This record gives sequence, C-alpha cells and structure tokens, in this order.
Amino acid sequence: MKLRTALLATALAVGIAFPVVAEELKFANFTPPFHTINASVIEKLNEKVSASTNGALTVRGYHGGELGKGPVEQYVRVVQGAADIGWGLPGYTSSQFGKTMIVEMPDAIPLDMAGYDALWRAYNDHLASEFPGTKPLALWTSEPNIFIMKDKQIRKPEDLKGLKIRVAGATAAEVAESLGATPVQMPINEVYNSLQTGLIDGVITGASTLSDFKLDEVANSFTIGANLGRLAFYTVMAKSKYDALPDDQKKAIDDASGMELSMSAETAWNAAADAALKVARESSDNTVIDLSAEEIKVFADAVDAVTQKYVSSVDGASTLAQMRGN
Repeated sequence: MKLRTALLATALAVGIAFPVVAEELKFANFTPPFHTINASVIEKLNEKVSASTNGALTVRGYHGGELGKGPVEQYVRVVQGAADIGWGLPGYTSSQFGKTMIVEMPDAIPLDMAGYDALWRAYNDHLASEFPGTKPLALWTSEPNIFIMKDKQIRKPEDLKGLKIRVAGATAAEVAESLGATPVQMPINEVYNSLQTGLIDGVITGASTLSDFKLDEVANSFTIGANLGRLAFYTVMAKSKYDALPDDQKKAIDDASGMELSMSAETAWNAAADAALKVARESSDNTVIDLSAEEIKVFADAVDAVTQKYVSSVDGASTLAQMRGN
C-alpha cells in the first residue's frame, strides 16, 4: 500500500511538473527561414500564443516549402489541412481576391498610407467574403513597388517598350502592358534565375526582394518614386482548426493577430526595403534613379486608366473609398 501510494504521488508530481504536450500549429512557409516573414509573423505569433496559453499551443514554421512546394497553392494548402496556417499573395490567385487586389493598383492608396490600415478598414464590409474557409490573422502590403532591372534604365514609360517585365498576377500584368512592357507572370522565387539568364529584363516589385530573394546579385538598375502600387499579403488560419480550439486558445490567437500582427509584417517589409535600397545606392555597380515630380506624374497618367478600369470591373468604388478612409 505504501509503495502504491508513493507511486501515485510520484505520478501526480510528474504530471504537475510536465503538462500535457503542447499542440502545434503548422505554419507553411514557402520561403527560406531567413525571409522577413519568419521574424515578423511566424516567430511573433508563436511567442504571443505560447505565452498566452502557458505553452499549451505553439506555432511552428515549416520553411522552404516543407509542407508543399509552390507559393501559388498556399491558400488551398490551409483550407485542405496540409497546414494550419499559411501566408501568401492574393495576386497569385487574383480571381479569388477581386476587391482585395484593389490595394495593389497604382495610386490606389497614397505612398505614405499604411497598407494594412487600408485592408483592415475595408475587410468587414468588402473583403471578408474573399477569404472562405479561413480566418485571416494578418493582412498587409509590401513597401511601394519600384522598377528592378538588369542592364536597363527606366526614366519614362517609353523606356519599357518591348521589355519583358515579371509581374505577380493579372492586374499587375495590365499595369505593365499600359506602360508598353510585355508582362511575364511567375512566382517571385523564379525571378533570380530569370533575370540572370535574360528570360526577363526586370520586375515591378518592392525593394525588400533585393535582400529576401537576393535580387541585388542579378539586378543593377532601380527606379524609385512612381506610385506603381504594392503587393498585398495574407496570413490565414484554417477556420475549422480555429473553431476546434478551446476558448482560451481562440482568444490567444485573436489577441496575437489582426492589426498588431499586420503592422509587424508591414513594418518589417519596409525596414527590409529601406536597408536593401541603402546597400543598392552604395554600390558603384548600380544605377538608382529617383524620379522627379514631373516624371512621376507621367507614370501616373499612363496607368490611371488601368486602375479606374479595374476598380470598375470589380464594382469596387466603395471598397477603394473605404481603403482610403473616405
């Protein structure tokens, strides 16, 4: 009897000292672990959720496409349960995100406006239906797009005539075409080799890619100042997974996500862009072109019809107004 009592006491002590094994939320990341997404979203989410639940719920990043290759499939990967959480770009499946994609259009929102603010302002009334089967944890945009080119200098739309420009989606393709370029749609992780081999002449995207995807190694000309739009991003969690959590863990997810997590991501993207541009400016091998106000207006006039046409095509006038805070 004494032995049984001692064993029971030991078992209880062990149970108290070592709680039930934590449940892990699998976060699918198609980029390497050094990418900006890791510290600004994945690790931040894990830190807050783990602290709020005393370690009962954690978030672990599976990097480099470990849960499935290809950034285009990220949303489906979450809905189908291959991952609990994932991040991606609406532009890769732009037909699903008609109104969300408004934020990517040139001059849709001012260069000094936070993209995450614009997206969350419009979310409840206009964007929620575009995220079926998931709970968005973060919505944000990249830093404003610039021209990142190899051996080509862009000062006016005519300089793009006939050039092959990588774009992320169909709406960006229309922007490239309006500037006289030939759009080539491909995932960002294919851009390095495509620039290196001459398959494309350049890309319209944010400067953070210079460091995040090493484009600084293959590009040598950068044009800054025109409001060419931004890239939109999401981090989503499977709604079925979220609904299955106990209430305290749902609250932990709620408290760790939304505006704060979105701001963390966008701030990190902007910081990466600023740092990458600083390095680019310091290299004697590069040409960095800062457009004048007059030159910026020429680009704005060239793409204005594309933005207006797109907004009209998705019945998005009120969405755009809400994004702008009007």
